[in-house]
Amino acid sequence: MSTVISNLNMTFQDYQALKNVNLEIKKGEFVAILGPSGCGKTTLLRLLAGFLKPSSGKIEIDGVTVADKDKVTEPNKRNIGMVFQSYALWPHMTVMQQVLFPLQNSRYSKYKTAEEQKRRAETVLDLVGMLPLKNRYPSELSGGQKQRVAIARGIVNEPALLLMDEPLSNLDAELKIEMRREISRLHREIGGTILYVTHDQAEALGMADKIVVMSRGEIQQTGSPVEIFNSPANPFVAKFVGQSNLIKGRWENGIFICGRGERTERGNVAQSFVDENLYPVKADGLSIVDADDSKFSGRIKEIEYQGFNNKIIMLMNDGNTVQVMADSRYAFSEGKEYGIKFA
Repeated sequence: MSTVISNLNMTFQDYQALKNVNLEIKKGEFVAILGPSGCGKTTLLRLLAGFLKPSSGKIEIDGVTVADKDKVTEPNKRNIGMVFQSYALWPHMTVMQQVLFPLQNSRYSKYKTAEEQKRRAETVLDLVGMLPLKNRYPSELSGGQKQRVAIARGIVNEPALLLMDEPLSNLDAELKIEMRREISRLHREIGGTILYVTHDQAEALGMADKIVVMSRGEIQQTGSPVEIFNSPANPFVAKFVGQSNLIKGRWENGIFICGRGERTERGNVAQSFVDENLYPVKADGLSIVDADDSKFSGRIKEIEYQGFNNKIIMLMNDGNTVQVMADSRYAFSEGKEYGIKFA
């Protein structure tokens, strides 16, 4: 079984938020919708949740049409779970009551008796490490603890699809890393299908089986984290995921030429880059050499220390601006001219 989105469009007055979106989310997949603010990812999630009616196209969950331009199945009549960015915990309910609520009120609950519901809630709270705090109220919890409760409430009914709307955006950096591991562990242990909306590429790359990159309401590329990172389909994906340099030059017979004649082979570069006379390369795919050892040279504008590496910005003589990651044990000087070699 799966969730299938077909030719989905969403228009708000004169603004088109989604444009002909097609996507299949297979059972057991962890799919991350990745893109900048305003790209349409939250609109897509709200359509899947049943909060909006599409302008055209349709959504099917487990073979049943739940949304098209004529009708929308209400959220409570869909077998879905939801984890909100703001946690959305009821302030007057304890942790246990929060998790019991969907068990007691959802038509999809398999746990019919009070004892079955209590055991299921305790099992899930134990899974997320919150069982010892089951009698606490939200005001007595930290941000990470609130997020664990929200996740427990979302998964307790074993939904056909779990929707997660930027669930880690309100957490500090260290807690984000911890919760990423926690969500990945839960997915491995309980299975289930997850659609995870984020603008953070580290979250998408680190947790998802499949990443869908969006921009301006359209899907730019769908693939595994490795495919998205190493083989971007177009300049937008290259810049947004991995922050690739897009070096301007020219292509001749599968060879990219820049500067005063520095050359590199095409490799797995997509045709869209060739069409625009660009070469995508990440900062760690370049090395700095003496100016005389390369035909692609320029001056260092800025050096930013980042621990093991320095992030170096170079203004090239042919007009390109290039970012290079260089071992911080080696000294380079701002304002001095150097060459660049492709790895």
